[in-house]
Amino acid sequence: MVDEKLDVSVIICTYTKKRWSNLLAAVESVQQQSTPPLEIIIVVDNNAHLLERVRAQIPGVIAIENSQQRGSSGSRNSGIAIAQGSLIAFLDDDAIAFPDWLAQISQGCANPQVLGASGMVEPLWATNKPAWFPEEFYWVLGCSYRGLSGHGREAKGATYEGCACFRREVFEVVGGFRNDMGRVDVLPPAGGEGAELCIRARLHWPEKVFLFEQGARIRHLVPSPRTTWRYFCARCFAEGRSKALLARYARNAGARDNLSTERAYVYQTLPRGVMCGIGEVLYRFDWTGLLRAGAIVAGLSLTTAGFLSASMTHLFRIERDIAGANPAASTLRQKRV
Repeated sequence: MVDEKLDVSVIICTYTKKRWSNLLAAVESVQQQSTPPLEIIIVVDNNAHLLERVRAQIPGVIAIENSQQRGSSGSRNSGIAIAQGSLIAFLDDDAIAFPDWLAQISQGCANPQVLGASGMVEPLWATNKPAWFPEEFYWVLGCSYRGLSGHGREAKGATYEGCACFRREVFEVVGGFRNDMGRVDVLPPAGGEGAELCIRARLHWPEKVFLFEQGARIRHLVPSPRTTWRYFCARCFAEGRSKALLARYARNAGARDNLSTERAYVYQTLPRGVMCGIGEVLYRFDWTGLLRAGAIVAGLSLTTAGFLSASMTHLFRIERDIAGANPAASTLRQKRV
């Protein structure tokens, strides 16, 4: 093991005692890094008993409570507020980092043109992987999906905030994660806060980049409830709504082509996945390939439905606000009806 310490603060957010064993494993994986971090900060969200337990039973960490709005964004922002490192990394409380994760994910940040990086998230199945589950939709599980590495070293799309490293300067200049985005302990989860943060940073520093470090690997726990068809459908619909919200924020901020990665995913990755599934049936007589192809079509349809639903809701809200500001226009519309 190398004795040198990286100038990186690692933040792990947690909220429930049900993940206690997972949290211990996550902290241990950070403590055993080939190049250890400057500090490990555990942020406990809305759970005083869990905070006391962390302080009493996990040595060598800084334990604080979430002082901002409840949820993953507020928790991360609370950790950022006290972090001392010039780089700030994030790891989920139900993930295990490979021994060289921190060195790999922070190495690109030695270049001043790099604002941050995300890594490869592999699924750690609590039960057997369902035969129908396509790798193209591993993002449903909070993992890296098939085709992600094909986008190149520069990360054009979202940076997964559960396995990421940012320059402190990013938060000091453009602010933290949006408190109206991010996950709370409810289903289906909503996200997009990492992607929105990256959009703000790219607008401020158009000449700088975020990287995708494929060698920076973690394993993310996939409990059995996340392998059900019901969860898959709910998560796809919620992701569509998150993408609509993200696109609206980006347009308001003046960002262009903020969904280029998503378009490549829809028009390239998913068709290949469908054809691959059909090919497995025709050439290998593997009928589960047809199930995976069907899941890709269903997942895309549900994500699109969520996107359209959120977009229409926003348009109706705008029309309502306009009608409230101009009663005469509302009355005229009612007469026409």
